[in-house]
Amino acid sequence: MNRNPLIPFAFIAVLGLGLMFLLSFVGLDQAEKIASGEDETVELTAEELYQQNSCIGCHGGNLEGAGNAPALSDVGERLSQEEIQDVIVNGQGSMPANLATPKEAEVLAEWLANGAESEEGQEEGEE
Repeated sequence: MNRNPLIPFAFIAVLGLGLMFLLSFVGLDQAEKIASGEDETVELTAEELYQQNSCIGCHGGNLEGAGNAPALSDVGERLSQEEIQDVIVNGQGSMPANLATPKEAEVLAEWLANGAESEEGQEEGEE
């Protein structure tokens, strides 16, 4: 029962190299789709983006602002949608840039410019 101990290691190495090449080709296909704009991401609502992009940590759950972050409940009265989008993409003051993709920034800016009404509040008001 003397087996060659190198055979399992060689098998694992060959399997690993094969997987590396396979995943590289899969990644190339995905890179081409992303570059051509065929991104298959799921669309999120503005409120979901607000919570997921860490906005809620500084600007509060009700857009009331916290610490040195301004309240966003009335930002649409002070800034246009384009100005809001510019701040989200490029940052301002202590807010860092690139917290959201340009598409996410557009959705957030439209939501904030229109008064950032809660979708839950709209549903409750309609009932």
